Amino acid sequence: MDKLTHFSDTGRARMVDVSDKSDTQRIAVASGILRMQPETLARIRNGSIAKGDVLTVADVGAVMAAKHTADLIPMCHTLALSGVEVVFSDIAEPDAHGCIGIKVVTTTRCVGQTGVEMEALCAASMALLTIYDMCKAIDRGMRIECIRLEEKRGGKSGVWHREESGASGKIGKRVKGTV
Repeated sequence: MDKLTHFSDTGRARMVDVSDKSDTQRIAVASGILRMQPETLARIRNGSIAKGDVLTVADVGAVMAAKHTADLIPMCHTLALSGVEVVFSDIAEPDAHGCIGIKVVTTTRCVGQTGVEMEALCAASMALLTIYDMCKAIDRGMRIECIRLEEKRGGKSGVWHREESGASGKIGKRVKGTV
């Protein structure tokens, strides 16, 4: 197993020194799901939520979260993001509770010495939390599920993408090469 880099040799938490690392293009993709009652999704889609255009506000919340990740996660580096993309899609297949939902996929980019995975994960989380906040008055039972990294590119470790457990039994796969 790889050594945890956010701890010193004496076990103290620390911000990793990346000054010797090369600037490379960094890309990360994260996703998450918000399950809700079908009526809630219908109201989001037809614009009848009293607080306004839910997905537009959630998009802005996601971008803001990505930009402020270092303020939220103690050992994260402050990054100059070059892009944040937020895509929403409906989940029409009901789960065991009859809930459908919205899936968010966020992509963050920068050129720098460290990755943008935490920015993508913060963006996905905030998008879903924003939707929850705007709709909680009509559906307090909404559930945020499965916030996860889908892919990262750049840096010395190259490319990694999520593969659901296959023959190897592993969740992800490192791919040779870089961006």
